[in-house]
Amino acid sequence: MIDFDLTEEQRLLEQTVREWGRREVAPRIKELDRAHTFDPKILPQMAELGLLGISVPVEYGGAGMDYVALGLASEELEYVDTSLRVIMSVHAGLNCLSLLTWGTEQQKQRYLVPQAQGKKIATYGLTEPAAGSDVRGIQTVAVKRGDRYVLTGEKMWISLADVADHFLVFAWSDAEKKRARDTSGITAFIVERGFKGFSSGTLKEKWGILAGNTGYFKMEEMEVPEENVLGRPGEGFKIAMFALDQGRYTVAAGATGLIRACRDASAKYALERKTFGQVIAEYQLVKQMIANMESDYQVSRLLWLRSGFLKNIGRRNTRETSLAKWYSTVASERAAGDAVQVHGANGYSDEYPVGRFYRNCKGAVIYEGTREVHTLMQADYVLGYRQDRPTRCELPSVHSPTAAE
Repeated sequence: MIDFDLTEEQRLLEQTVREWGRREVAPRIKELDRAHTFDPKILPQMAELGLLGISVPVEYGGAGMDYVALGLASEELEYVDTSLRVIMSVHAGLNCLSLLTWGTEQQKQRYLVPQAQGKKIATYGLTEPAAGSDVRGIQTVAVKRGDRYVLTGEKMWISLADVADHFLVFAWSDAEKKRARDTSGITAFIVERGFKGFSSGTLKEKWGILAGNTGYFKMEEMEVPEENVLGRPGEGFKIAMFALDQGRYTVAAGATGLIRACRDASAKYALERKTFGQVIAEYQLVKQMIANMESDYQVSRLLWLRSGFLKNIGRRNTRETSLAKWYSTVASERAAGDAVQVHGANGYSDEYPVGRFYRNCKGAVIYEGTREVHTLMQADYVLGYRQDRPTRCELPSVHSPTAAE
């Protein structure tokens, strides 16, 4: 039975992150967003709070909290700005939890420990200029030469591309399987920024999440030691999909925070703004929009909490996390649109935060599986066309050992 009461530790985390965001980030986020500027000083502050290793066990440098705590932190961070939650998604979710589950002890000591401590920042490199939802379409290749792999390719739309120290990269390591589009030919690699042949750049043309760093990186005949293969050769696709389960979870929780931010901003404005001699909160259609935000917030929170509960007990949750990500991101887009509407002409300016919410929400409807991809996934589960099979390594429950075989 799911217990809907947060533990004392979880409540303290929620309060701590909320107060930190309100005090340290909220006063500056409008300026950072307008300037299209990522503030790297945010990272050591998040590390000090234990957020960058929040669900990594203490023995690997983390805070040792459960997966519900990861969701709570993601919700509170996106309440302030989506760029903060993105850090949690790529660093704590996609990368750290993949290393925790699939990594060797040597890899955990070398990469996971400093990442969990916040001494190194990590991200995830799957998307390419010509490959997003179609993972089989990636063109990055890894050629085995002795005890090394030589990687060549480019990754695009990578969060923290110009900031991260470590990258979880996916490439075809089997040319024949690449031609056949057989995903068992994809391998996962741990890449360091300092590897010769690595370069990165920042994307300037995006119109949302402007206070976050998004970019690309290139690998030109870049040598990667064989011991930096994550999992086994050919397990890259499985690891990529595993990682997306963790990333989608943080996206779902984050979108829930954005819905709450839209609700709170709309309620505040509706109680202050007067038209025709009364506050607009008195109008039924304004009430309807705010009520819809509340409904979507509560449903979205229940959905990501359910996924977090399943993660905690060590149960596969691809189906549940997909549903949470799909519902909450689409609902956040709806809430942001209504929030702008409640604010009227003021919502169309940067004077109020709802314009930023509207720009920020759209990304999550696209990345880590578009709403169309998740729509088909959910239908296929119901129709029996899709079933989740066990993988060699599963996300550790909050009470289970963490060493991979």
